[in-house]
Amino acid sequence: MIDTYLAVALTVLLSVTALLALARIYRGPSLLDRVVATDLLLAIMLGAVGAQAAVTRHATTLPVLVVLSLLGFVGSVSLVRFAVREETR
Repeated sequence: MIDTYLAVALTVLLSVTALLALARIYRGPSLLDRVVATDLLLAIMLGAVGAQAAVTRHATTLPVLVVLSLLGFVGSVSLVRFAVREETR
């Protein structure tokens, strides 16, 4: 019973946060705002997968978490390097 309430609360909180991040991606005045919002959206996805693994007590999603976190890191670093290179021109 408590697991159900916990799952519903986590779903609502993560969904609201994801909607706010999507709004920042859509409205962001600069490229760096959009990059930060995209990184936040990926972190929300990581939190959702981690919460799902914790609620269902499965450790099989650990490789998915590792790949998503590496993807977020490499994507953020490459986009920031691109943005810095564009600003110096």
